[in-house]
Amino acid sequence: MSLPVWDTRWHYRRSLASRVTLLTTIAVGMAVAFVALGAYVTARVQMQQSLDESLLNRAHVAAEQSVYRIFTTTGQQFNAAALSAGDVRMTYMDRLGRVESFGPAPQLVPSRADVAVLQRRSPQSARTVVVDDVHYRVVTVPTAQDGALMLGQSLDAQESVLEKLGIVMLLFGLAGVIAAGLAGWAVARNGLRPVRRLADEVEEIARTEQLAPLPVEGDDEVARLATAFNSLVASVAGSRSRQRQLVADAGHELRTPLTSLRTNLDLLSQADGSGGLPAEARTELLDDVRAQIEELTTLIGDLIELAREEPAPTVVEEVDLAEVVERALARVRLRAPSIEFETRVHRWLLDGEALQLERAVTSLLDHAAKWSPPGGRVTVRLSDGVLSVADQGPGISEQDLPHVFDRFYRSTESRAMPGSGLGLSIVRQVAERHGGTTNAATGPGGGALITVLLPGRGG
Repeated sequence: MSLPVWDTRWHYRRSLASRVTLLTTIAVGMAVAFVALGAYVTARVQMQQSLDESLLNRAHVAAEQSVYRIFTTTGQQFNAAALSAGDVRMTYMDRLGRVESFGPAPQLVPSRADVAVLQRRSPQSARTVVVDDVHYRVVTVPTAQDGALMLGQSLDAQESVLEKLGIVMLLFGLAGVIAAGLAGWAVARNGLRPVRRLADEVEEIARTEQLAPLPVEGDDEVARLATAFNSLVASVAGSRSRQRQLVADAGHELRTPLTSLRTNLDLLSQADGSGGLPAEARTELLDDVRAQIEELTTLIGDLIELAREEPAPTVVEEVDLAEVVERALARVRLRAPSIEFETRVHRWLLDGEALQLERAVTSLLDHAAKWSPPGGRVTVRLSDGVLSVADQGPGISEQDLPHVFDRFYRSTESRAMPGSGLGLSIVRQVAERHGGTTNAATGPGGGALITVLLPGRGG
């Protein structure tokens, strides 16, 4: 059965130390209660068994040592030796069922169990009776003269001992519960000290936003928690660093086309105020403005694509990479009509995002076309999931090879050329999103050779 909502909320509003203390106290209290109950029941049973054995022994002795004399009522009487049982009540029944009681009042009244002993249907009996609000333990044994002897003793002494035992157990149990509560509080306070220290340090990081790693001590759960938090801090710090780098690089890359665009617009404005530009110069200036706007649009799209921490939700489907390459080639040929593209592609199927793959392949082909000289040739090969694009440009220097896939990275030679330095970064991001890899090297003709490996299956 689930707890009510308010009970659960009340429980979790308490501090962890108080919950540990409360649970420890409850657990110890239940253990003490069970032990005390077991000890009390055991003591009661043992005392009753001892009393029964004592009464039975005394009853057998009294029955065996009795000396009979003729009596007017029952015809028999026990002598004084038989009455040496002390504070017991004694009742004798003869074979005819006549009863004679001895000892102080109140007198014992035979029951069916006693009659069964008299009639030899039972060897003996032991029972508890209440007479005048007093509990008696009564045993019945047979006698040699076909009679039965009943002995009864008050349970007041036994109940007094049990009452005192119960009080002692209660006091010691309460003392044990209190001691357990104090011990639980001390253990919880000391044991949770590293957790409180860790919480204070985390709150300090949240307040100051200083993503410094926490000290890790030992090899327990708290150390594991600190290590996990340090991993989280490192991840957040890396994400923040990448975000700052992205903003700084984006600002740097956006500044150049924006400055050029503003300059061209100022020239148009000044020319219109002074009589206007010649038609040919005006057309050239407007073409330059359009090119800068297209460059800004491409750059903003690339920034949005790279800024995503997670890919946008898309439909994953079976894609033929050969068809993707053909579509990308058709687009790039329009933008670079002076470049010859030599292709040899084989069908390669993979599960992925067709638009993202086409964007990556287009960026790869644009990069090769940009670096190829007019009339140059770009070689495109696709076989067994390996897409390679080689150009006839100046190639990639050794110091630039490790950085060609970095965001906004542009070599010294590429500073004067259009572009944002994001194309190959998009290629690597899309490849990794599809479980693939990228590699840059120098081609056989001395130009750049970019290779993309995408897992899939042949058609």
